[in-house]
Amino acid sequence: MAKAIGVDIGGTGIKAGIVDLEHGTMASDRVRVPTPEGASPEDVLTAVKTVLEKLDVKTAMPLGVAFPAIVKRGKTLSAANVSKQWLDFDAERFFRDGLERNIVFVNDADAAGVAEARHGAARDVRGLTLMTTLGTGIGSAFIYDGILVPNTELGHLNFRGFESVEQWAATSAREREGLSWAEWAERLQAFYSHIEFLFSPDLFVVGGGVSKNADDFLPLLDLKTPIVPAIHRNNSGIIGAASLAGD
Repeated sequence: MAKAIGVDIGGTGIKAGIVDLEHGTMASDRVRVPTPEGASPEDVLTAVKTVLEKLDVKTAMPLGVAFPAIVKRGKTLSAANVSKQWLDFDAERFFRDGLERNIVFVNDADAAGVAEARHGAARDVRGLTLMTTLGTGIGSAFIYDGILVPNTELGHLNFRGFESVEQWAATSAREREGLSWAEWAERLQAFYSHIEFLFSPDLFVVGGGVSKNADDFLPLLDLKTPIVPAIHRNNSGIIGAASLAGD
């Protein structure tokens, strides 16, 4: 059985696991540590080493790392919910040197989109699937006929006076403001209606930790486009990063 390791670095937690590449499923328990305060490169690298030690892998496996930033040719070009030190930072080389191994480094929402396109809710979907991950921020991935179009940043759309719509509509906004599911769904309705108008997708897939509560808010949305929870939920980033490393 071909396996690879996926690491998913988020705004609040760093998660990792071993993935069965054939079936796109977890082949180990998921391990997690909190994202270090400030999320500087050195501190995040130390935390990644910790989750890899917890996995206790004895054999060499491909390693994919998913990160919440625009990632172009191994460099991180944004830093919304992490230290500003990541701006224009050669992150792939930094992790490769720090971990002393080859890695694949990718945007976290793009990794989640790959997992759902290959092994989840977007498998065999024709046309445009638009994946969104709702968490500390809002990530997005465009999948067209199964092919990833990388580095879309729909969470950073200017919207209703907010510089980034994620400040108003992410899971963190719901928690911070104590919104009910219905109150939050009104914000999601505005967000998804707007991007539906802009891109005319064939399917919305909703990931992130809150996707486990999909029944509490997705039925409240009224869209022309089908909208479904990610099958792999909060493991999508791990599975997608490992899948890309396995390539």
